[in-house]
Amino acid sequence: MSRAALCIEFLLLFVAIPLGYRFSPRPIPALPVLWLAALYCYWRLRRDASFSSDLLWNPRPALAQLPSILICFLIVAAVVWLAVRLIAPELLFSFVRTRPVLWALVMILYPVLSAYPQGIIYRSFLIHRYASLLPSGLAAILVSAAAFAFMHIIFRNPLAVALTFFGGLLFAWRYSITGSLFTSSLEHALYGCWLFTIGLGQYFYHGRIALK
Repeated sequence: MSRAALCIEFLLLFVAIPLGYRFSPRPIPALPVLWLAALYCYWRLRRDASFSSDLLWNPRPALAQLPSILICFLIVAAVVWLAVRLIAPELLFSFVRTRPVLWALVMILYPVLSAYPQGIIYRSFLIHRYASLLPSGLAAILVSAAAFAFMHIIFRNPLAVALTFFGGLLFAWRYSITGSLFTSSLEHALYGCWLFTIGLGQYFYHGRIALK
């Protein structure tokens, strides 16, 4: 595919679709849109002879990466807990307290139905597909994080965009150093589940829109 065609595809997938969803006059279920986009990206990757399908799972690096994943997560989780406690204590664990069954369901389904499909799109697909347009691995990580954050404009609040940019940097970096979408998605799921648990889920979900 030519560079011009790649640029057009990138703009359609990572700019036009989030903007169209954000300003849609009618409610649109988000998970089917996410899954369709992930299926397209998966189909493209599987048809690309230069892409190793092992990267779409590859759990082997997860064990070695687990200590650094957990240390980073515990630090960030503590900071987020403290921020919510100080700024909006009424939100603290509100989802767990008020809707425990739904919370448990989110903890089970979020990693599979949301985190992993996003990993296909924003890590495996974006980093490989547009490598020829990006001058370095660092540029790929930055673009991945920026696109991931931009998608969160659908939630109509700056907190979702800001948090997911920093999360996107971490998840793309983890994927880049491990070649393991399983490991990157596991880390993504930890943070996503924690945001819902701590009480910030309302910033990443509002009825018609799917889980972060």
